[in-house]
Order: sequence, then structure tokens, then C-alpha cells
Amino acid sequence: MSNPRVNVLGVPNSAGAYCVGVERAPAVVRDAGLIEALTAAGCEVHDHGDLTERLWVPDRSNRYAQNLDDEVAATLELAEAASNFLSAEAKLLVLGGSCVVAVGMCAALARLGQSPRLIYIDRHLDLNTPHSTTEGSLSWMGMAHALDLEGAAPELAGVAGGTPLLDRSDLVYLGVDLSRETTEWERDQADSLGLTLVDQQVLCNDPGQAAREARNSLGPGAFVVHLDVDVLDFLDAPIAENVNGRNSGPTIEQLGQALAELLPDPDCWGITIGQLDPAHAAADPTAVPRLVAALASALTAPRQG
Repeated sequence: MSNPRVNVLGVPNSAGAYCVGVERAPAVVRDAGLIEALTAAGCEVHDHGDLTERLWVPDRSNRYAQNLDDEVAATLELAEAASNFLSAEAKLLVLGGSCVVAVGMCAALARLGQSPRLIYIDRHLDLNTPHSTTEGSLSWMGMAHALDLEGAAPELAGVAGGTPLLDRSDLVYLGVDLSRETTEWERDQADSLGLTLVDQQVLCNDPGQAAREARNSLGPGAFVVHLDVDVLDFLDAPIAENVNGRNSGPTIEQLGQALAELLPDPDCWGITIGQLDPAHAAADPTAVPRLVAALASALTAPRQG
């Protein structure tokens, strides 16, 4: 069997985040030995560099959808670039950046004539809109825009042309913390839409089975995975922009077990990573290298089934 092919693409964008920082993640993940680890694991790696750097600034003219124009531009740029690298023959690893990279990846699938399908690994639902919260961070709103919920900004919801970008049956959550990390609006939306949620405790108790449950909830066809690193226990891996995940969530080792069930699937075309803050990661110099090792192991794990 030929070596797995992996394309790597960076999106150094914090425009839709809570502050600057996550735009540095692509460089820090590469510096932690990503390309070397993938190569050593047997992958044929092609690093396509970074897209345009975009930084968060206080957007006082659009307080509830901060830096919307920049985030739309970043999403469209990613959709165009990723559509050149996404295929069943090679995995695309996108290093964000804001969690809206998941929207860009789904838009790339749509450009290729695929019905986007997404496994969203996150402790949050990201179903807020500029009308449901005063936070203003679009990285907390990505899935609301992919589903074109009421109150979503049409500029972002319509990045792929028609709306919604994602059908409700083509979105599955893995690792969500409903008890602490979701808003009432989000829970109401998830319930009314009948979204599939595999919760945090299930992921921690049996990562492999939780991942299989998430995968089996999707229909056949191409899908992608999004990883918001704040799904992790912040004390095991203090690498996320959001620091609320202390003493809850999977370790990097447990996350790696789940990814090893998903990434080798022949229908999995790629993975996006978001919300990694290098300033926080500096507190534990082993954390990003451990994440890199988990990714390399998962991408080269034997196919299940």
C-alpha cells in the first residue's frame, strides 16, 4: 500500500476570534515538528504554506459580528485554496486560526460538487448568531452560519452560494459540553434541528466508540473533521484560546484515539484545527508536540472495518 498523502495548509487568521494570538498557530504547529512527524510516520507530505494573515482588531462599528468582512474574505480564500487540495486520494490538514475554518472547508467541498458533511469536535456548539449573544466573536458562531440560522450574517452564511451550506443531518458534534459550555439559544437550536450530539463524557469514557458513533451518524460520502482544541482538558493541554476547560474534556492521548477512528476513513477528506493559542501553549512546552504526534499517528492508523 502506498504511503498516505497529506496536504498541509495554514490559515493564520484571528479576525473572528476573541483577540490576537491564534493567527500564530500554523507557525507554532510546524515549529513543533509537524512536517517531520508526518514524514517519519510514512506520509507523503506537501506543505502549501499559509494563506493571508488577518488579525483581530476591536471592531467598534460591528460589535456583535467582529471583523465580519475579514472573516468572510478568509473563508472565501480558504474555500478556493482548499478546493485545489481536497480529494479522496489525499488528506488536507488545515491549520487555523479561527474556528470558522470549518466553514471554509465545507465551502470547498461544495465547490467540488460534494454535499458537505462535518464531524465537529468541540466542547461548544458554535450555534450563536450576532443576535443571540453580545460576545461578537464569529468563531463562536461558525455552525450557526453553516446552517443559516435566524440572525446569521448573510455575507458569511452565503459564502458557498446557496444556503444553508450544511444540512442539519450532515453535522455531528463530538465532545460537546452541554452542561456548562453552551447557551440556552444554542441548546434550543440543537434540539429543534434534531442535531446529533455525542457528549464530552462519552468521548472521555471510550474515545474510539464515541468517534465511531459520530461517524455512523453521518450518511455515506465525503466528510471532513473540525477540531477545536478547546475540547481538550486545559490542564492536560493548555493550548486553547478558551481557558474554561479545566479538569474536563479528553486528554491529547484520548483525542488521538478518537481521531485514529476518523481520519483513516476513506471518506474523510481532511481536518481543520482551530483556536490554538501559542501564548497559552508556552505554559507546557510538551503540549503542541504531543498534539502533533497524535495527529501523525491518527493520519497513519490502520483503516477500521
